[in-house]
Amino acid sequence: MKPALWRSFFPGIALTAFIASVGFMIAQLPLADKVGPLAAAILSAVLYRHFFGYPEKIHSGIQFSAKKLLRLAIILFGLKLNMNVIWNEGLPLLVRDLLVILFAIGLMMILARLFKADDSLSMLLGIGTGVCGASAIAAVSPILKAKEEDTAISAGIISIVGTVFAIGYTIIRPWLPLDAEAYGMWVGLSLHEVAHVALAGAAAGDDGLGMALLGKLGRVFLLVPLSLVLIAIMRKSSKSQGDHTIAYPWFLVGFILMSLFGSYVQGNLVVIPTPVMEGVSFLTSFLLTMAMVGLGLNVSLRDLRQKAWKPMLLLLITSLLLSFLTYWIV
Repeated sequence: MKPALWRSFFPGIALTAFIASVGFMIAQLPLADKVGPLAAAILSAVLYRHFFGYPEKIHSGIQFSAKKLLRLAIILFGLKLNMNVIWNEGLPLLVRDLLVILFAIGLMMILARLFKADDSLSMLLGIGTGVCGASAIAAVSPILKAKEEDTAISAGIISIVGTVFAIGYTIIRPWLPLDAEAYGMWVGLSLHEVAHVALAGAAAGDDGLGMALLGKLGRVFLLVPLSLVLIAIMRKSSKSQGDHTIAYPWFLVGFILMSLFGSYVQGNLVVIPTPVMEGVSFLTSFLLTMAMVGLGLNVSLRDLRQKAWKPMLLLLITSLLLSFLTYWIV
C-alpha cells in the first residue's frame, strides 16, 4: 500500500474506531446506558467535528468506515433475524407489522409536507420508526441517495427519541391493563430499535420480552421487501429525470443469506459456539457504530439546529400516535 494511502486510510478507520469505543464507554455510565453506544458515539463525532473540524487528511479512511463497514454491519445484522419465528407466527403478525411501517412512513411524510420539514430526513425517520431504527436508516440510505449528514442526523435522533419512549414504557408498565404477552407485543410493534424493544420488553419478564422481540422481528423481516419497493420507485424516478445511476444494494443479498444461515444452518447443519455468536453480535454493533461515527463527522451543529428540529418534533408526534395505534390493535 502506498505511503500516502496509509497516512489517509488507516488513521481514518482508527479515528472512527476510537470514537466508537468512546461511545461504548460513555454508554456504560449511569443514565447514558439508557441511550446506548450508537447515540453516544454519533454525538461524540458531532462534537469532535464542532471543536476540531473535519479531518480532511484522513478522509478516505473515514469514508471507508461510513460506507464499506456500514454495508458489512448490515450483512451481519441478518444473523439477528430468525425467519423460523416469523413463519411460525404467520400472516397476522406480518399484517400488523406492515400496518406499522406504512403508518409511520405515511404520517411522517404527510406531517413533513404540512410543516414544510426536510423531506429526506423525514423519510429516513419514518422508515427508522416503522422498521428498526438506525439499522433500517443505514440500509435504505444508499437506495434513497440520502446525504451522509442526513443519515447521521436521523440515526442519532431516532436513537435518542426511541430511548425516551422505551424508558417511558417501562415506567408506565405497572399501570397498564395489559398482561405480559399483550404488553410485549405492543412494545415490539411500536418501539424503534431492537435495543429499545429489549429494554422496554424486559419490564414484563421473559414472556413479555419474548413476545416483544417476536413483534420486532416481523418488522425487521419486512426491511427487505421495503427496500425492493424503494429501489423500484427510485429507478422509476431516475428514468423520468434522465438519471440511471440507481445501483442495486447487493449488501441486502448478504443480509438475506446471513438470515437464512442463522435461521436454518446454524444449530442444525453447523453448530457455532455461543461465545463466537456473541462475539459476532458485538462486532456487528461495533461496526455499525463505527459507520455512524464516519457519518456523524459530516454533521455540522449549525446545520443541525437549522435542519433537524422540525423532523425531530414530527418524529415525536408520529411515535406517540404510533403508540396509541398499536396499543389499540394489540
